[in-house]
Order: sequence, then structure tokens, then C-alpha cells
Amino acid sequence: MKLIDALLLSLAAVFIIIGIYEVMTQGLGHAYWSIMLSMVLFFVYVIRKRK
Repeated sequence: MKLIDALLLSLAAVFIIIGIYEVMTQGLGHAYWSIMLSMVLFFVYVIRKRK
């Protein structure tokens, strides 16, 4: 695993944890940005692994 792949996967995990915390405390509306950012990072990671 290259450094960029590790960073993408780590950032995706961090933002999903932040999103889960915000959903529990403030609701889905406030956590939407974090969840979507984690999904985008994970999709970029998956696309890079396929190549």
C-alpha cells in the first residue's frame, strides 16, 4: 500500500467517525458534509486500487 492510499483510507475513517459523532449529537443535517467527504475519499481509494 502506497502512502497516498494509506492517507486516503485513514482520512475516510476519520471523517466517518466524525460524521457518526455529529449524527448522534446534532443530527444528520450537520453531519452530511463529513459523511459525504468520507464516501468520496473511500471511492477515490477504491478507484486507485483497481488501477
